[in-house]
Amino acid sequence: MEEKSTNKPVVLVVDDIPSNVKILAEALRYEYLIKVAISGSEALVAAQTQPQPDLILLDVMMPEMDGYEVLRCLKENPATSRIPVIFVTAKATESDEEVGFNLGVVDYITKPISIAITKARVRSHIALKLQADSLQELSLIDPLTKIPNRRCLDENLQKEWKRAHRDGMALSLLMIDIDHFKDYNDHYGHRAGDECLCRVAEALKKGVSRPGDLVARYGGEEFAVILPATDSLPAVQIADHLRRLILDLNLPHAVSSTCSRVSVSIGCATSHCKLKKASPMDLLQQADTMLYQSKSLGRNCVSSI
Repeated sequence: MEEKSTNKPVVLVVDDIPSNVKILAEALRYEYLIKVAISGSEALVAAQTQPQPDLILLDVMMPEMDGYEVLRCLKENPATSRIPVIFVTAKATESDEEVGFNLGVVDYITKPISIAITKARVRSHIALKLQADSLQELSLIDPLTKIPNRRCLDENLQKEWKRAHRDGMALSLLMIDIDHFKDYNDHYGHRAGDECLCRVAEALKKGVSRPGDLVARYGGEEFAVILPATDSLPAVQIADHLRRLILDLNLPHAVSSTCSRVSVSIGCATSHCKLKKASPMDLLQQADTMLYQSKSLGRNCVSSI
């Protein structure tokens, strides 16, 4: 049973008795998008399938895989570890609750369930989850340019590195630096410098088109672009496209020894799974090395390894 709207918070109801699932689903379906599972293994799949649940109502006593084991698996998986879980059980002694809370459950609902209490507890934990999600999202966004920050870049680079090596795909990374930005700041002022950073970030973000591509502020006047499933030649083409987009902003740079407009230097590096590099930091270091090569060649250009 799933509602069509994806604007609602998502609740996953897990119970091996269909009538119990139906009672909870019917009680909650007007406020939430409901997903259901009738076994522990189904629950683990549903928890990772989009749309992922914002909250899981999990029966404790189930055959084959009980609620405790399901909860352990959820907490051990980074993709599901942050989903709050409420145990629904007829067995709620103090020692039982201690075990559950030690495993990471956020609350208990005892059977026979009270619909009013269930709705109140679900509403409370959904509100906490959405608030936590909002704070998590803010922690990954650069407050000035409103694009992903260094932390977000690092997390996504790790994820895409693992995906590339698992699927046998190339992974490219661009390091981008605004040419003579300190001189720009000194000449035009920090307010104009901030506006320049925002304009460049916006142009870079618009310059990549695939959902998996990520543009992030690396720090200061440096940006980075992750290009999954992209070999070296198309990566260089994308990099040069971005370089030209920044020139097309026509932002005057009267004190640049490179160009009369704001320009960027770009370093490009590509990893192939067959090379078995030690870590994503190797790719980052190579892209950074290529960036410095672009600078040594006079800036406003792309260098690739």
